[in-house]
Amino acid sequence: MTEIKNLETYDPLEDVEEETKTKTSVFKPIHLRVKTRRGKKKITTIENLSSEFDLKMLIKVMRKKFCCSGSIVNDERLGEVIQLSGDQREPVAEFLIEEEITTKKGIKIHGN
Repeated sequence: MTEIKNLETYDPLEDVEEETKTKTSVFKPIHLRVKTRRGKKKITTIENLSSEFDLKMLIKVMRKKFCCSGSIVNDERLGEVIQLSGDQREPVAEFLIEEEITTKKGIKIHGN
């Protein structure tokens, strides 16, 4: 008699699940926050940028495009964070989408 192989279980997504388990990178949205320094002065922070991007080059382009000062700050909890002077949340979000660094769903804008 021939063996019946239809009774065996087959999971078509088994290979995909194994691939996703082996990947160490987890999707983290980019957070854009605004903080008040003194009085009316504000700082925009950009968190969770992927390490595959050259932050020095990114900040150089952003400073020139948005006509503001900026720096890279090392935070104990968040790692490297970009700080730009002024409320630059909307222009930065548009810039990140235009340059195809992330999608609109990959950006979280915090603050008023």
